[in-house]
Formats: sequence, C-alpha cells, structure tokens
Amino acid sequence: MSEETVRGDTETVEEERQSTGIVGLDDILGGGLPEGHLFLIEGEPGTGKTTMALQFLLSGAKIGEKVMYITLSESKRELREVARSHRWSLDDIPIFEYTPAESALREEDQYSAFHPSELEFQDITKNILAQIESVQPKRVVLDSLSELRMLARDSLRYRRQILALKQYFSNRNCTVVLLDDRTAEQNQLQSIAHGVVVMERLSRTYGAERRRLRVAKLRGSRYREGFHDYTIETGGIVVYPRLIAAEHLTAYTDLGAITSGIPELDQLTGGGLDFGSSTLVLGPAGVGKSSLCMRYAVESAKQGGLAVFYAFDETIRSLVSRSAKLGSDPRPYIENGLIHVRQVDPAEISPGEFVHNVRANVLQQNARVIVIDSLNGLLNAMPDEDSLTIRMHELLTFLSHRGVMVLLVLSQSGVLGPNMHSPVDLSYLADNMLLLRYFEAAGKVRKAISVVKKRSSEHEDTIRELRLKPGNIVVGKPVAEFQGVITGVPQFIGATNQLVGDDGASR
Repeated sequence: MSEETVRGDTETVEEERQSTGIVGLDDILGGGLPEGHLFLIEGEPGTGKTTMALQFLLSGAKIGEKVMYITLSESKRELREVARSHRWSLDDIPIFEYTPAESALREEDQYSAFHPSELEFQDITKNILAQIESVQPKRVVLDSLSELRMLARDSLRYRRQILALKQYFSNRNCTVVLLDDRTAEQNQLQSIAHGVVVMERLSRTYGAERRRLRVAKLRGSRYREGFHDYTIETGGIVVYPRLIAAEHLTAYTDLGAITSGIPELDQLTGGGLDFGSSTLVLGPAGVGKSSLCMRYAVESAKQGGLAVFYAFDETIRSLVSRSAKLGSDPRPYIENGLIHVRQVDPAEISPGEFVHNVRANVLQQNARVIVIDSLNGLLNAMPDEDSLTIRMHELLTFLSHRGVMVLLVLSQSGVLGPNMHSPVDLSYLADNMLLLRYFEAAGKVRKAISVVKKRSSEHEDTIRELRLKPGNIVVGKPVAEFQGVITGVPQFIGATNQLVGDDGASR
C-alpha cells in the first residue's frame, strides 16, 4: 500500500500497488505499479522486456490474481521456451496468440482490394476484447505494440485505438503492461501511459553487455530517478537500484579504531584507522598495498568482525598465499567465515551490481571492513570517470554512516621518479591516505610508507621504510637522514643506520 499526498491539497489518496515480481524494480517504483493503470515498457530487442512482463504476471498469479498474456509477435512456443530457460511454469498464465497463420503465406489469402488494416486491425481488437471479457484478468500484458502500430496505417488512428483500450481497461480496474521495441520513428505512447519504464542495452569493447533501466514517468508517484543497472539471470531480471546515501543516515557514535598489529605502523597512523572512515592506499604496483589491506582484514577477523575483500586484479589463491607468507594468514578466518574474499571480473560485472553486493555485505551480513582492490579494476567496469567519482561518493558516505572501515587500493603508473600519476583522483573523497613508494638507497630498491592525510585525528608526518619479509611486514624508524624519498630519488644526508636491515630490524 502506497500513500500519496497531493501538494496544495490536504486530501490523502491511498493507491494499491501491484508487485512487478522484481524486488529492485519495486523499490525504484515505490512499492510496485499503481493498480488499474496502463504502463509502457520499451526497449530494443534483447533488453528483457518479455522476461520482465512474465515476472509481472507470475507475481500476480502467485497471489491468486487472474492474469493474461496477449502476444501479437512471439508464439506460445517461444514464450514457453523463455519461461523454461528461467525454470518457470506458465500453467497459470493464459496465453492468447495472434500471429499470422501458415495459410497466410498462400497467394490466394493475400489481400488485394483492401489494406490489411481494414480487416486485420479490427479483427485483432475484437478478439482481444473477447478474451478479456472471458477471463476478466487483473493483469494483462500486450506484446508488442509495433504490430498494432503497423496495422493502424496512420498515427491518429493508432493513438485513438490505444486511448480506447486505456479507457476500456481502466473501467475494469485492470493493470495493463504494453511492450514496445522502439523500432518505429514515432512514439506516441509515453504521453498516454500512466508510467513508462525504458530499458537499454549498452555494448562494451570487451566483456559482457551492460543493461540499465530508468523510470521515465510515473504519474502522481515518487520514484527513484536516474539509471539503474540490471542483469538477466536464470530465474529472471535482477535490478540494482541506485544507491542514495542520504536514505541511510544514522546518528554519530564513536566506534573506535582498528590497529594493524604493527606498532610502528600504528604510530604512523595515529593509533589506527577508525571504523566509519575510508582509507586510500596509493602507490605503484608491487609496493605492498594489497598485503597491508589484508593485514587489516585479518586483524578485524581476530576481533570477531567480518571483513570482505574484493579482488579485481589478483587471483584469490595468489592473494591468500602471499599474505600467509607475510605473517597475515587469512585461511583460518576464511574457513570460519570471518573473511570473505570475492574474485571480481570487471568485464562481467556492472557498477550497480558491485555496489549492490557491497551494500548487501553490510546490511545483511554486518561486515565491519570492506577492501576494494583495486579502484583501477573497478574503473574498468565503469569507464566513465565522472560516474566512478559520484558512485564512490555515495558508497563511501553510506558505509561511513554504517560504521564500516573501507580500504581503497589505487595503483599508480610508474615505479620511480616524480612523474607518477593515478588514473582517477579520489583523494578528496577518502578520510585517510596512505602513500607507498619505491626509493633507491645503498644500492637497493627499497619501499617507504607515509600518512599524508587523516581527518579524524593527528598522525605522524614522517616517512618510514616498509619491508615485506618472510613471516612479517616490517615498518622501520622514520627515514630522517634522507630527503626526497617520496620522489623515488632521495638524497642521502646521514648514515645508513636508519634503514631496515636484512634481518628485518631497524639499525
């Protein structure tokens, strides 16, 4: 039941809603489709219009409503094949098929004196109404309007016929969904329909096609505007509503911080990283970003909190094996369910689906730590840099309100020197920023770590050496006798006893 209040009027109108059978779409629509109106679902072939329509009817049949599918283009056999691919049964859905019979191919059955619309259009309309009177359905799908449009000959007659159908169904409190493949140049139905859902299919240079939808219109109702990603799975369409962080505001509480278990690193970060904050871990490839993030995930698991690690760039086996060798073995915690490592293929996932999965980890599983490794991989799933920035802003705000600590890995191009750069700048979104660097000293390539930003508290402004050695991650004393370490080409101004020795100890 949805309640609407018309601005400027004190009268409250309660309008029944009918579920579409798609949880995400119902959320976007504010509970479902308002009952007793005419709606339009439009999209090019392959976007899933028929699948969505069948889910709408199956949802009604499940609660005992009479439903009906009228097809002017697809055959009953084709519809049943669609249903079978989703493991559905259409036994409770009457299907009325109005497609040209095989006899229509014979020369003697071809029209000559009259245009087809003079006979076929009236005949189809008459048969549709007869079937409606016979079944008395609460939900009807008409597939597709392109056939009626071609038979109507002119746009005026077509529009009048749709208006007549709209009035006819409205008098019977029947909800009607019209499908349109958008093959015609002119579209006159958006102004007639009570609501319009537009489905799109976007091709990428490499990887799976991305599908998205938007509600172009829904009279007298609030709905989630903008584009929402969706996928067609076995079992139907799954819609991922756009995340709006403002809908998840919570009162502020101090949730404490999580430490790394490395005293020098905890000193560097001012006592650890706060829950409810986001940390950008920035540096070139191979410098230790993922290993540090797994260290925090393991420490969270030791405290009984769930950590979810999204690996875009590295296999789970490689990530887990390397972390174990560095003294942060996640395997016991993976086995007992306190660490979830998810392999993500950016060529196969949409950004909406990814955000939905993260949200589910938090709301349904109460995850305390989320690691995204890396933003470079996520960027491949959403090539539009502006889209990434906006989505990450909403996601990080949502996670902050839920008290989740987020680690974002961002790999920079280059290894040494001052000309390193990132594919996208998200530094202003993150609450904290860990900067990792290579530098050359004493004839060896070494690693350095520093905290260049922490919003919630004070932190060290020093640069410390970082070493990944068998069995441990070592953070040394501040490298005070070098300058220019962050550039990768430092100048030595003291003794070498400030460096971490081969035994892992600071000299």
